[in-house]
Amino acid sequence: MNTERPMEHDLLFDFLRVVEAAAIEAARTMGRGDRKYSDHVAVEKMREVMDTIPMDGTIVIGEGERDEAPMLYIGERVGLGAKPGHENKYPEVDIAVDPLEGTNLCATGSANAIAVLAAAERGGLLHAPDIYMNKIVVGPSVRGAVDIDAPVKENLEAIASRLRRKVGDLTVIVLDRPRHNKLIQDIRDAGARIRLITDGDLSAGISAAVAGSGVHALMGIGGGPEGVITAAAMKCLNGEIQARFVLKEQLEQAEDRAKIADGLVERMQKMGITDPTRVYHTNDLAPGDKIIFAATGVTDGTIIHGVRFFGTGKRTQSLVMTTETMRVRFVDTVHVEGGPDAFVRFDRM
Repeated sequence: MNTERPMEHDLLFDFLRVVEAAAIEAARTMGRGDRKYSDHVAVEKMREVMDTIPMDGTIVIGEGERDEAPMLYIGERVGLGAKPGHENKYPEVDIAVDPLEGTNLCATGSANAIAVLAAAERGGLLHAPDIYMNKIVVGPSVRGAVDIDAPVKENLEAIASRLRRKVGDLTVIVLDRPRHNKLIQDIRDAGARIRLITDGDLSAGISAAVAGSGVHALMGIGGGPEGVITAAAMKCLNGEIQARFVLKEQLEQAEDRAKIADGLVERMQKMGITDPTRVYHTNDLAPGDKIIFAATGVTDGTIIHGVRFFGTGKRTQSLVMTTETMRVRFVDTVHVEGGPDAFVRFDRM
């Protein structure tokens, strides 16, 4: 890595361009009911813009492994430094991407679809396989007060105590899945409120760490790669995530459980995960010192608005954060098109 200047100085707004471009392409497909197509156009645009960035990037969390994903696959090199003849000219960066988090949300025009990436110096992000992960995510005020292995009621009481409110005043986000029936009942029995979501536990986890969002915690089982990207956001927001990989949930959907079990463990070992039962904390999932997180809204969400289109351009809203300077930026961008007679449209969001 180039240690003379912060990675933020060199790459922050380049990464902003990447997520803005992916979000705009995905937003054009909003409500068409074709989640695969929405994801496809976001991936293509993200890859296209990423190749213009002055970095030697490696995808550590992406659209899948090489045989499964034609681009932005795990291990793929991106950026100007990946081009022949440009070796060792640019900083080495590990990148975790979700070009369209909430493909179903975009396809149906529902809230909280985002384009997102996290970046760090080489080795700064855990290489997480695409399997399930049990998570609990809380904000800065509650950091250190929860335990993923504690009963739900105890965690909710700890959250309420730190926030100086009653358990009944808390709102917990949970993915609406049959696997969460017991979790949902435990939360209800404790007296807290629940916001069930159909997709998008990454954006939900970020909401839990932002004061004023109306969300106080995320609980439950979601994707492992999303857990790593959430951890990168928590590093920037001073929040906390605790997580553990869950093989059982993956295996329940497999016809040949024994064969899949062996394959999963082998994949985890190749990625450096030797203990599948380990509890991962924020710094385990995102150990890097130089982390950049960038997300642009595709559809309107809890924290950031979705893409707006108008006659001579479009408008995006993004969240950009870094650990190097601990700055959290909400970036409102008007993308002007249409030549010399174009005008900037301003509407309060």
